[in-house]
Amino acid sequence: MSSKELFNLEGKVALVTGASSGLGSHFAETLSNAGAKIILAARRTEELKKIQSNLSQESFVIELDVNDKDSVLDLLKEVQILEKKIDILVNNAGISDPKKFKEMSEESWLRIIETNLNGAFRVAKYVADSMINSKTKGSIINIASILGLRVGLNLTSYASAKAALIQLTKSMALELARSDIRVNALAPGYILTDINKDFFSTKEGKGYIKNIPMQRLGLKRELDGALLLLSSDASSFMTGSTLVVDGGHLVNPL
Repeated sequence: MSSKELFNLEGKVALVTGASSGLGSHFAETLSNAGAKIILAARRTEELKKIQSNLSQESFVIELDVNDKDSVLDLLKEVQILEKKIDILVNNAGISDPKKFKEMSEESWLRIIETNLNGAFRVAKYVADSMINSKTKGSIINIASILGLRVGLNLTSYASAKAALIQLTKSMALELARSDIRVNALAPGYILTDINKDFFSTKEGKGYIKNIPMQRLGLKRELDGALLLLSSDASSFMTGSTLVVDGGHLVNPL
């Protein structure tokens, strides 16, 4: 099999959660360009429709609230109505609420854990059930973060949720391997997006960039290789792994 064939996603259906902006919308475009049909899922369906217009392959917009079990199950029902089966899940939906630990409210803590950990579990659980029922050789990619492997200031809840997500990835991989479902995590470092570009142009933001060995932010397209690897048959013997794409940030000396 040629390298081109290894990364080919033609005939595959990929569900991308949190696809209405940021990395999620980029992931959808990347998978579409590789030949996959895309299910764009998020709460903001109007934004999803805008993204849909830029995709090269067949795509579908489905409203999804990862914090609502019924919403997840309704999405899977809609996928069945479309006569599709999910081959790839990019479990990307997430939020952040930067606060110092001593100033954090319990409500803020619970909101981040609910979306970034429980929401990811909820979607992965029911998509995995669907894959097993349809005898699909699936790939689940949980979008983690280097903050799940090493902490940063003012991000207690986010780092805790991402650390737990990495451990969830390993547990899922162990239990789902015999069902031909691979589960891996992608852990980006600081990637430039429309959401964070203003912060990284400030003095404080530039200070963060100085701690990256490559002395720059990553670009969204620099996640494409890792995403396509985990989505395709090129990683057919990989499960339980966490791929870090961070410009060397994690190996920066303490």
